[in-house]
Amino acid sequence: MAAHKIGIIGLGKITMDQHVPVIAANPAFELVAVSSQRGIEVDGAKTFRSPAEMYTAVPDLDAVAVCTPPQVRHGFAREALAAGKHVLLEKPPAATISELDDLAAFAAERNRVLFTTWHSQYNAAVTHTRELLAGQRVRRMAITWKEDVRHWHPGQKWIWAAGGFGVFDPGINALSIATEIFPDPLLVREADLTFPSNCDAPIAASLTFATHQSDQQLTAEFDWRQTGSQTWDIALEKADGTELTLSKGGSRLEVNGVLDVERKSAEYTDIYDRFAQLLRDNRSLVDDAPLRLVADVFLIGRRLVTDPFHD
Repeated sequence: MAAHKIGIIGLGKITMDQHVPVIAANPAFELVAVSSQRGIEVDGAKTFRSPAEMYTAVPDLDAVAVCTPPQVRHGFAREALAAGKHVLLEKPPAATISELDDLAAFAAERNRVLFTTWHSQYNAAVTHTRELLAGQRVRRMAITWKEDVRHWHPGQKWIWAAGGFGVFDPGINALSIATEIFPDPLLVREADLTFPSNCDAPIAASLTFATHQSDQQLTAEFDWRQTGSQTWDIALEKADGTELTLSKGGSRLEVNGVLDVERKSAEYTDIYDRFAQLLRDNRSLVDDAPLRLVADVFLIGRRLVTDPFHD
């Protein structure tokens, strides 16, 4: 079977670190074009300043990966679908729930594949944790997701603007794991959002969740001000007392303190394998649960203000 000809829209850090090398290593895809407003080039692919130029020059392009900031992702994705292309969306898939709903409906209307990628879900430890929790009652969940924004997002001013998600850019990774593994739908009950005085997006957040069950302790702590070791952990306790700890962003699982699963991260490799399967089946995969939780957080969250942030 011939490789799918794919293009990329948006050439930022995650694109160069993950999408470009993973596509190059996957025989199901051939990277033939990129669209970069800054004119960034990728070996072996034609570079265009706009997607419209790319679609005109490369009419046999099958699909695109949209890797722009979330504020503009909807417009680029809809343009690609209108041009007859299948679309892979970097996370978060859109800036709002309404935008994602519109893309899902438009993809179905155009008979194109739309794929929302939540990379942290593509870990063997996450899959196994979901299996262990299926049909079980969870007594406690404590998410701790703390990292250094200056290391992971240097100079990215868009992330502090309205619609840039702030600390929920990484935090939504934790929520994507939680919605994947938790046996019951999660509801946001309380949220404290800490904003630098000069930013429109939060730098930290404290959340409390609930389900239809009672007597549960379900919390999350997100912070972008951590230096030194980075923390990406989810601790859980089942009703029978079994303790599970997902760490290293979901790549490692301990059960009652004993290592159960650990696999070197291959998230984006698995994402593109899944995309190839979806294209073969002509089937979309749209998961809005993590984005809905973030939207609920902003709906009910209490705004706190801290010192200004300067990169």
